[in-house]
Amino acid sequence: MDEEYDVVVLGTGLKECILSGLLSVDGLKVLHMDRNDYYGGESTSLNLNQLWKRFRGNESPPAHLGSSRDYNVDMIPKFMMANGTLVRVLIHTDVTKYLYFKAVDGSFVYNKGKVHKVPATDMEALKSPLMGIFEKRRARKFFIYVQDYDEKDPKTHEGVDLTRVTTKELIAKYGLDDNTMDFIGHALALHRDDRYLHEPALDTVKRMKLYAESLARFQGGSPYIYPLYGLGELPQAFARLSAVYGGTYMLNKPECKVEFDDEGKVVGVTSEGETAKCKKVVCDPSYLPSKVRKVGRVARAIAIMSHPIPSTNDSHSVQVILPQKQLGRKSDMYLFCCSYSHNVAPKGKFIAFVSTDAETDNPEIELKPGIDLLGPVDEIFFEILDRYEPVNEPSLDNCFISTSYDATTHFETTVIDVLNMYTMITGKVLDLTVDLSAASAAEE
Repeated sequence: MDEEYDVVVLGTGLKECILSGLLSVDGLKVLHMDRNDYYGGESTSLNLNQLWKRFRGNESPPAHLGSSRDYNVDMIPKFMMANGTLVRVLIHTDVTKYLYFKAVDGSFVYNKGKVHKVPATDMEALKSPLMGIFEKRRARKFFIYVQDYDEKDPKTHEGVDLTRVTTKELIAKYGLDDNTMDFIGHALALHRDDRYLHEPALDTVKRMKLYAESLARFQGGSPYIYPLYGLGELPQAFARLSAVYGGTYMLNKPECKVEFDDEGKVVGVTSEGETAKCKKVVCDPSYLPSKVRKVGRVARAIAIMSHPIPSTNDSHSVQVILPQKQLGRKSDMYLFCCSYSHNVAPKGKFIAFVSTDAETDNPEIELKPGIDLLGPVDEIFFEILDRYEPVNEPSLDNCFISTSYDATTHFETTVIDVLNMYTMITGKVLDLTVDLSAASAAEE
């Protein structure tokens, strides 16, 4: 290990693995270490015995739940938008050849106490029980405008400059009510709070287009895809990819102490008495606690069930978004469910997650609106996780620290952090013009 590297990456969480892969593909010499004896860090995937050990200590899981190794329970579960940035990044690195994806069955939204399918096209808007007859027609017009909108073709702009007009003003132009905007903004455009209403509408229109294009891609019930066996496959796929490019992965490396020179710049990382010299360090917040600050907490519940989530058309994999306004909260709540159809549980078993930004110290009570939608559960676990973000200046110390994972059950926010870090580390913007069909082969 006493060698010199361009970059040492600490932690095998999703963000670190993606960056390690991108930097290796760029031709940099990368050493990737983790203090744990397993891949994934915070975003690891656990079998049933590991899940019990984490939440129930020395108890054993009950026999009726089936074999431990048939479970792959992701600790930070997130679906991928089929045409989204993460899929483009995966294709860019060619890591997709190690992964098999399957479409997610359903995308739903909570509105006035009920769960409804998210309407994503003009035709679906006409059928949706979320709106009355006149509102449906107005929504259909708005959906057609969004579908036809092309940033480069002024003829499609209908005289509106979306870089100047706010989302609220654009919505007013189409006469849509607050209720309609609530599900469009949160379940289609995937905004996490209502600030977007006062920001330029272009971002929301682009997000709606991404949703509709992703939905069309697999002709399924949702715009999302998910790897078979869960996200735990991703770090391992990146480890294989890194090896192809001459990168080195080392698990179970205790301590991993980052070393600095007199000016506070990184010079290497020491573990077990050996130092790997390097110019830059990439890591998750746990490796450099003095350079991060706590910015919030995520409350979540993990449930094992023997049935799909009610009112989701028996979907075996599904996301339900509960917009903040529907619950009288400051941020949205997310419901994620996956099952044996994605090989994350034994036949007949479903794994559901409920997550949100914690606003209290009591996750059981805070998550109740989401848990109430699950129906009977076999087992349920609760936890609150702290969220951190870096406060250092990477140009001064050459430390590039990722932000902790948020409460969302989709990848759109995670991958923005990765791309920003990539640009800070390399000084260039990642080219994401790729052939999207490279990730669709594994639908079946």
